[in-house]
Amino acid sequence: MKIYNNANLSKKHSKGVLAIGNFDGVHLGHQKVIKEAKNKAKKNKLPFGVMTFEPMPVMFFNNIKNHRVNTLEQKKYFFKRLKIDFLIIIRFNKKFSKLSAENFIKKIIFNKTKCKYLYVSKNFKFGNKRKGNINTLKKFESEFNYKNLVTKIFKKNNKIVSSSLIRKKIRQGKINEANKLLNRNWCIEGKVIKGQKRGRKIGFPTCNLKLENYVIPKLGVYAVQVKNKDFNKKGIANIGFRPTFKDKKLLLETNIFGINKNLYNKVISVNFKKFIRPEKKFKSFEHLKKQIKIDINKAKK
Repeated sequence: MKIYNNANLSKKHSKGVLAIGNFDGVHLGHQKVIKEAKNKAKKNKLPFGVMTFEPMPVMFFNNIKNHRVNTLEQKKYFFKRLKIDFLIIIRFNKKFSKLSAENFIKKIIFNKTKCKYLYVSKNFKFGNKRKGNINTLKKFESEFNYKNLVTKIFKKNNKIVSSSLIRKKIRQGKINEANKLLNRNWCIEGKVIKGQKRGRKIGFPTCNLKLENYVIPKLGVYAVQVKNKDFNKKGIANIGFRPTFKDKKLLLETNIFGINKNLYNKVISVNFKKFIRPEKKFKSFEHLKKQIKIDINKAKK
């Protein structure tokens, strides 16, 4: 998969099939769009790629943090697994946000990608003040020599699969439902940072991660699968403010079963499998230790 940090495609990847969107989560709905576009490319013997935006426009305009289902690096990984030919990452900034819908089609789609087939979702909006939509794309088809194709909305259990729905499920702690919509375990990936080493003192050492811009799940305890390049282990994680210790910084703490070594600065992926219980304040460290043992048994089951 070739990555372009602008839309200046090589001859090898121009005049192909292009799918455009934020693709936050690369969920079942996104996978459907990508699969349809890939089939079109294969049938017509054309290159196929995806165009996405960084940062996500909604985060840029509203200065939102803790919104993403996945990071850009994770998104790249998921696209690579879907075996696309190329990925275009458009830097979304003030200048780009002022580009009119027509100029987006003319300067980006026509001048730079020269795509023959363009795939978007039904609710796709683009251009300055989001004035462009699927009707705008249809209007300029013949002038700019492309065919716009709109994929049908993907539903699961009669509900539209969307990044918004997945964020909602994650915030509610309904991780198993979110995972079904993603077709994989939702995960937080990051570099292990130094903590207060309290877990180690009470017999349950943890790897600590910052939340960065991930959507914040329901605070509490989860059964997780922890992976990195050297291991794939089950574990238990707590996300919250640790009220027993009166901390104020939101943190993801993970106790990995079967590993008791220094993982500082190592990149790990914490895959959420099931919500166990909400975060709570305990009367003493002894009460906390007893509850952790109960939680671990539940997580192992």
